[in-house]
Amino acid sequence: MRLPRYSLLVAAAICLGACADPATLTVGSKNFTESVILGELVAQHLESRGYTVDRRLNLGGTFICHQAITSGQLDLYVEYTGTAYAAVLELPVERDAARVQAVVDSTYAARWALELTEPLGFNNTFAMLVRGTDARRLELTTISDIAPHASQWRPGFGYEFAERADGFRGLLRTYDLEFASAPAVMDLGLIYRALADGQVDIIAGNSTDGQIDALDLVHLRDDRDYFPPYQAVPIVRRAALERHPGLRDALAALGGTIDEATMRSLNREVDVEKRDHRAVVRAFLDGLP
Repeated sequence: MRLPRYSLLVAAAICLGACADPATLTVGSKNFTESVILGELVAQHLESRGYTVDRRLNLGGTFICHQAITSGQLDLYVEYTGTAYAAVLELPVERDAARVQAVVDSTYAARWALELTEPLGFNNTFAMLVRGTDARRLELTTISDIAPHASQWRPGFGYEFAERADGFRGLLRTYDLEFASAPAVMDLGLIYRALADGQVDIIAGNSTDGQIDALDLVHLRDDRDYFPPYQAVPIVRRAALERHPGLRDALAALGGTIDEATMRSLNREVDVEKRDHRAVVRAFLDGLP
């Protein structure tokens, strides 16, 4: 797969900034709150196990992080199985979670010597969101319910949802939707507020985002099962596992520790309550058995 040129340039910049020390584990993340929280969580967890960690958080989108890990500038980051399957591997949409994980696991291992460890325990699928006032006024509970209104609505999406095969175009086909305009494409960090403030009328957010409840947004049920599974799972370079024989077990200890409600709570603490993500992660890890 040919990656966008900008991702190659950013990955090169990462290397110029700090090429990896073999004794150090370089942990990355994407450029949205949940990914930064998960990157910090992995980093703090590994430090508590005696590892030296170099953080490269808030790097950018999927392809930037993927290019960074395949070129050796990251040792690990948390990815979502559905994103790896559809966006990176460019495979047709698959809704069976076990199959998605098995294909990603085997293909990443064979193609890039990358390995999936234990899933963290939650599924962060796309969530079609509308304002609570609109949902109550128009009695909207499912995505199908918006069809009579879509022709008057302005959608807003992040770049990846607007472009990827399991995003905007497939949504239109599956639900037979036609919006008033092409989607406004904006940073994920701005999209929730744009909906709440009336700049757009429907967005594709993340089901674990803390702003959903805080901004009185309503998650419309995916009644045609369009969205595939997006299990959060650390992806690690095999070379890092070989350098650090205890790393696999250390990461496995995080498996199943975060459910969707917990992830929404962590996101809300950072995004809405404006707590420092490092302190939020520290408190969460301190509370684990």
